[in-house]
Amino acid sequence: MEFRKITWDNFIECIELQVTEEQQRFISSNQHALAEAYIAADEGQDIITFAVYKDGTMVGFIMMYYDDGDGHYEHSSYGVFKMMIDKRYQGKGYGRETMIKAIDFSRSSPHGKARVVELTYKPENVVAKNLYTSLGFVETGDVLECGEVNAELKL
Repeated sequence: MEFRKITWDNFIECIELQVTEEQQRFISSNQHALAEAYIAADEGQDIITFAVYKDGTMVGFIMMYYDDGDGHYEHSSYGVFKMMIDKRYQGKGYGRETMIKAIDFSRSSPHGKARVVELTYKPENVVAKNLYTSLGFVETGDVLECGEVNAELKL
C-alpha cells in the first residue's frame, strides 16, 4: 500500500474513483473532499490528501488532517476526514491496509506529534464501524450534529 500526492497527473483518476451505490449515502465524492481540503487549507488547517495505490494501481483516496491542539480539538491529533476504496477494488482488504498505513503515517509524526488518531462515521455504516473497531478505535461518546459518531485510537 502506497500513499502518493495528488498531482495534475493523477487528479482526474482520483476524482473518478467511486464507492458502491449503497455506500454513497455514507461518503461524499472525492471531488467534493478535495474542494473541502482546498478551503480548509486556505483557512489555515493542516490538511493531508493522498491517492492510495496498490501495486502501482490507484485503488482509493484518503484525506486527513493534523491539529496541534491549539485548533479544533483539546489535544494534538491526526484525523481521517475521508477514506474510500473504489468499488472495483473492495473486498480485498485494501481498506484495512489503508487505515493501517494512515495509523503508521500518524505515528511517524510528519506534521507534528499527536496523542490520537480521530475519525467519525455514521452509526449505520456497520462495515466502517467494524473495520475501525478491529483496528483499535474506540467510540468517544461524542456525536456530531450530522449524527456521525466520533472514535479515536491512542498513539
